[in-house]
Amino acid sequence: MEYNKHLGVPEIAVAKKTMYKNFPMVPRVIFGKGSFDQLADILLPKRRHSDAPFIFLVDDVFEGKALVSRIPLLFNDQIIFISADEEPKTQQVDMLVGKIQNDYGELPSGIVGIGGGTIMDLAKAVSILLTNKGSSSLYQGWDLVHKPSIYHVGIPTISGTGAEVSRTAVLLGPQKKLGINSDFTTFDQVVLDPDLTQGVPKEQWFYTGMDCFIHCIESLDGTYLNAFSQSYGEKALELCKEVYLGDLSAQESRDKLMMASWHGGMSIAYSQVGVAHAMSYGLGFLLGVRHGLGNCLVFQHLEEFYPEGVRLFKIMQHKHDIGMPEGVCSQLSDSDFQTMIRVSLSMKPLWENALGPKWQEIITPAKLESIYRKI
Repeated sequence: MEYNKHLGVPEIAVAKKTMYKNFPMVPRVIFGKGSFDQLADILLPKRRHSDAPFIFLVDDVFEGKALVSRIPLLFNDQIIFISADEEPKTQQVDMLVGKIQNDYGELPSGIVGIGGGTIMDLAKAVSILLTNKGSSSLYQGWDLVHKPSIYHVGIPTISGTGAEVSRTAVLLGPQKKLGINSDFTTFDQVVLDPDLTQGVPKEQWFYTGMDCFIHCIESLDGTYLNAFSQSYGEKALELCKEVYLGDLSAQESRDKLMMASWHGGMSIAYSQVGVAHAMSYGLGFLLGVRHGLGNCLVFQHLEEFYPEGVRLFKIMQHKHDIGMPEGVCSQLSDSDFQTMIRVSLSMKPLWENALGPKWQEIITPAKLESIYRKI
């Protein structure tokens, strides 16, 4: 107790109360082989009326395939096929929002994304921009969205990104690659059907699965680590090891990798990722390198930061005979390197999680350039 010399009365010191972020989670999720066929029952109570359609954003790899015939279309519902060959862009979101607004006189009943991380992020972003004015690039950052999105559902057809559970929709914008990080981004419903991941090309299966593995390494080694993120991260890491180092049946592998993706996404909900992701954003912005591959290209050179994680990564790479593209940055100009470095260094929460509050004393533009030049 201290004495207030001005008032002549004792003062009681009051400790400042810690404020914890109240993060949203996906409120409803269904998991299981064949669960996609319950989609009609899931959507029916959410249909406002016959003139308020559901818009299905679907990876165009499924165009003409059996999966499309299983989509429960009613009334004036619409399927929009989208190429996932490139990273999702703010311009792409704005065009989709404009199309939907022009096609219908009122808001749809909801948006359903069916595909990988690109489609998940586009579905989340479109659902937000249908109720928030302006370009999606205005909302790239943390907690810039102020109006709730419309109802939206995520149905992943590849496992690893964690986009089905995260509060982020990562977009490539005119000035940066950055997510719409918002309490309104999270899906209202997720359908996890392991059967939908059958037929994913081997390299894509590896790169996307390693996105999950790297999530776990960066979260568990980060300064933001806490019991919440640790519990999910440790489970996701265990599952990744079973899938990529074990001897599972095809069905077991699909089931476990889908759960690893979910837990990996949850591990960073109350934490953050780190060096590989921060540098991957630079590659994605300048060169359009897909997110999973970009993480792998960077992570293989990060022994200094994640020695055990990189060791395991290379064992997994060798076990599955996965090669990495070489010379990706070999023809870049000095200006190109500076652009990647600028984008990467703008990811301050990622660097602080990886290296602590004095991260700028550890990581420098020269250090980043030396790593990029190895890729």
